[in-house]
Amino acid sequence: MKRVQVLLSTLLALIILFGNSCALKQNYYAKTCPNLESIVRSAVQRKMSQSPVAAPATLRLFFHDCFVRGCDASLMIIYKNGDDEWFHPDDISLKPAGFDTIMQAKAAVDSDPRCTNKVSCSDILALAARDAVVLTGGPSWPVELGRYDAKITSRKRVFLPHPDYSFNVLTKMFSRFNLSMTDFIALSGGHTIGAASCKFFSNRLYPTTDVSMEQNFVNKLKGTCPMNFNSSAFTFLDTMTPQKFDNAYYKNLQQGKGLLASDTLLFTNPRSRKTINWFASNENAFFKAFTNAMTKLGRVGVKTAKDGEIRKDCRFPN
Repeated sequence: MKRVQVLLSTLLALIILFGNSCALKQNYYAKTCPNLESIVRSAVQRKMSQSPVAAPATLRLFFHDCFVRGCDASLMIIYKNGDDEWFHPDDISLKPAGFDTIMQAKAAVDSDPRCTNKVSCSDILALAARDAVVLTGGPSWPVELGRYDAKITSRKRVFLPHPDYSFNVLTKMFSRFNLSMTDFIALSGGHTIGAASCKFFSNRLYPTTDVSMEQNFVNKLKGTCPMNFNSSAFTFLDTMTPQKFDNAYYKNLQQGKGLLASDTLLFTNPRSRKTINWFASNENAFFKAFTNAMTKLGRVGVKTAKDGEIRKDCRFPN
C-alpha cells in the first residue's frame, strides 16, 4: 500500500511539473503582442549597457526560478514578511540586476497598448534569459511561450544544487525535471559568464588546497580571496572570457581551472568527462546541447489560466 502511495505521489508530482508543458508554443503572442521579442531584446540590451552583470544575473534568475516551483516567475514575488524565494539563503545572492532586467522589460512590453497586461512575467523571463545568452555571443533558439505566472511563493520550497553536492545527488536533482546528464552538463556551461563570491569556493583553498585545482589558478584565487576575504570579494567563473558566452568553461575544466567544486566534478567523474571533452573541442555541439536543455528546462512546472495569472507587477500577485 505504501509503495502505491509513493507511486501516486510521484505521478502527481510529474503531472504538476510536466502536465501543462503542451500549452507552450512558439509565436504564442503573434496576434496579441506581435513585437514582443524585439521589445524584450531591446530592454535586455539596454540593461546590459547599464550593468556588466545583467546578462549572467538574468540567466541565473531563470534557472533558479524554474528549478523550484517551475518556470512561473514565483521567484520574483515579494512578501512583506520575507517568506518568499528570494529571501532563501540559496537565492539571496541573486543580483538585483537580473530582477531589474525583467522589471524594465515588463514595463517596456506593457507600454505597448496591444500588449498591456497580456504577457506574463514568466514568459518575459524566458525570453530575457535567451537574449542574455545571444547578446553575450551565445546561440539563439525559438522560445516556447504561453506560461502564466504563479500566484504564490514560499522560501520553504527552495531546493537548489549546491557546489559541494556529490555528482550523484546533482544528476538526480536534474533528473527530477526530466533533464538528462547531458542537459546537466550543458546547463552548467552557463557558468561561462558571471562570477561567484569567495564564500562559494573558499573551502577549496583553506585550510588546505583542493589538489584537483591547477596551482597557478589556486595562487590567483588566493590573491583575490585571502583567508580573511572581504564579503564582497568575487572572481569570474570563467577566467578566460568571462563576459562571452562560449565553450571556454569546458576548456578551463580540462586544465584544472574549475572554480566551484561542482564544476570540477564534471571533469573528474569518468561518467561526464567524455562530454566535457566533446564540448571543449566543439563549441557548436555545446551550443546545440545548451539550447535543447534550456527548452526542456523552460517546460518545467508551467502554469495555465487555471492555476496562474498574468501579473500586472512582477513583484506582487494581482
